[in-house]
Amino acid sequence: MLGFFRTARRARTRVGLVAATAATLVAGTALLATNAQAAAGCRVTYTTASQWAGGFTADVAVTNLGDPVNGWSLRWTFPSGQQVTQAWNASVSSSGAQVTATNVGYNGAIATNGSVSFGFNGSWSGANTAPTSFTLNGVACTGGVGGTTPPPTTTPPPTTPPPTTPPPTTPPPAGDAMAAVAAMQPGWNLGNSFDAVGADETAWGNPRVTQALLDNVRAQGFNSIRIPVTWSNHHGGAPNYTIDAAWLSRVHEVVDWALADGFYVVINIHHDSWQWINTMPTDRTTVLNRYNALWTQIAAAFRGSSSKLVFESVNEPQFTGSSGDAQNATLLNELNTSFQRIVRQSGGNNATRLLVLPTLHTSAEQARVDELVSTFNALNDPNLIATVHFYGYWPFSVNIAGGTTFDATVQQDLTDQFDRVYTAFVTRNIPVIIGEYGLLGFDRHTGTIEQGEKLKFFEFLGHYARSRKLTTQLWDNGQHFDRTSFVWKDPELFAQIRSSWTTRSGTASRDQVYVPRTGTITAKSLTLNLNGTTFQGLRQGTTDLVNGVDYTVSGSTLTLTASALTRLVGSRAYGVNANLQARFSAGVPWRISIVTYDPPVLGNATGPTGGFNLPAQFRGDQLATMEAKYADGSNAGPQNWTPFKEFDVTFAPNYSSNTITLKPEFFAEVNDGQRVTLTFHFWSGTKLTYYVTKSGGTVTGTVS
Repeated sequence: MLGFFRTARRARTRVGLVAATAATLVAGTALLATNAQAAAGCRVTYTTASQWAGGFTADVAVTNLGDPVNGWSLRWTFPSGQQVTQAWNASVSSSGAQVTATNVGYNGAIATNGSVSFGFNGSWSGANTAPTSFTLNGVACTGGVGGTTPPPTTTPPPTTPPPTTPPPTTPPPAGDAMAAVAAMQPGWNLGNSFDAVGADETAWGNPRVTQALLDNVRAQGFNSIRIPVTWSNHHGGAPNYTIDAAWLSRVHEVVDWALADGFYVVINIHHDSWQWINTMPTDRTTVLNRYNALWTQIAAAFRGSSSKLVFESVNEPQFTGSSGDAQNATLLNELNTSFQRIVRQSGGNNATRLLVLPTLHTSAEQARVDELVSTFNALNDPNLIATVHFYGYWPFSVNIAGGTTFDATVQQDLTDQFDRVYTAFVTRNIPVIIGEYGLLGFDRHTGTIEQGEKLKFFEFLGHYARSRKLTTQLWDNGQHFDRTSFVWKDPELFAQIRSSWTTRSGTASRDQVYVPRTGTITAKSLTLNLNGTTFQGLRQGTTDLVNGVDYTVSGSTLTLTASALTRLVGSRAYGVNANLQARFSAGVPWRISIVTYDPPVLGNATGPTGGFNLPAQFRGDQLATMEAKYADGSNAGPQNWTPFKEFDVTFAPNYSSNTITLKPEFFAEVNDGQRVTLTFHFWSGTKLTYYVTKSGGTVTGTVS
């Protein structure tokens, strides 16, 4: 990602959200095998990783001390009646306070002295006492290796493997690139730090990277970390292009911290791609010499690092002034091939280190994918990984051209791209990493796309990536995980992303129900998107709403009754008066906000083109998009192939100041003296018309 422009194991205590509570138990275990007798025993560690009002996250680790186990079922009873709400790396079911966790398709086998682990989120009320006893495959925890146990008389029902191969909890077999990349799922990008173009890692506003940051990122469930590095300002001149020792040492330090935390780590050559590598069509020799010199030094510096360190040849490769696609393909192939040769010849762990090769622009267009396939075929190296980036269907990703919702077009764009890389690479046993994913509008702020619509986008992205066995690495330039407080700036968004790593969640057509402030309140309906789950009910806080009284469900239509809405809106103050949770059989609940509104009111104004603010009483409503047209019906303003302007680039609402700003970027491409009709679309369904006329550096705006 273009930063601003789109923008060894250590023994130490991991910094957590709260103090951890751990209960360690030794358990005997039955062996699912055909031998008549088998030595059995295991150790279970249950840790409350974090806790908050009404909820908690727990990690469970099982170490097999006996003969190898092939298929496991761990059971316990919650002392305080807690409930599991979602789980990862295991299938978890409950009956009252009794819980059963069984392996999923990829982690059923536990070698002698091997371990597996899984985690879950849960709810609690009154107390959150850790369980004190476990059974594994029906055998109570007794400690040590407790002799032998006979094989079961009946075979336990098989577990249904998930549609993909999520990350194993034990290291994959050496030399198995597909397994290693599966173990990297999920991943996170340390964006706008070492890739920042400037003096050091703080040049783009992020704080200096700390061990605590990496510890906390790891605690969120991420198994890989991509550390983009821009080298252009940190090396000398030709012919040696010697990397600054302090810079290289600092990168090495952070890589070592990440490896010690158990991450798979990816480092690369990042913004150099558009700073100087892009001039390769007209300065091939200089660019190639510089590129080769950098990779020769990087490879030498890290040749002894763990095999969990991965190299990526170049980020988002691009070329300026080329003759077209054919030359672009030739140049990128030369870079990727040279990179592979340099690393392989540098010795040490680099001889078999996993290497990531991108398509041109890291695009998933068919032609770009085909070009990279040709490179893979020529190199014939089993330790190569393909990578593309994904920021969604562009109109939706930036909120332009009316792309305000996660509709069929947005979904089809995603499936088409993921299908292309799956067919080209995964079906040929070549792993794929989506090295960056997100929405481009996030580079301004995460409110560019409406909350519910972006939640649906990330829910589906996680699901479909799993179905296509693609490892995903979230792009975060500081806009998601706070790098000093170590909390998510949008916990609801991250909960949806985290859930998507292992299961589907139910959603709905909207996350808001608008109720007028005056007049009769009527029933309101939403369409449920079950996504393979079943609807379980509605809840407000800890209170369940009553089916048939507060709501009804007919097929996929959820209807909130007029009486329930009347109670929920209370005195009908503007804005959100209640939040409901639609609960499903899997995944995270879907929030439904009950909003009281009146149609917004706009006011006349005069102001400069440098930032024209029109008065707007939003009255509980929120702005979705804006159209701009001249009197003759032609489109006004920038990107005039569409009447719908780009949210937060040409216009932006300010709910605290009750204004809508029309930005200089909008008026820069508006004809002087021509009246422009603006149509503001609000999420309640309200449409308001407003008129602006630019005269030199002044704008006049009127409601009629």
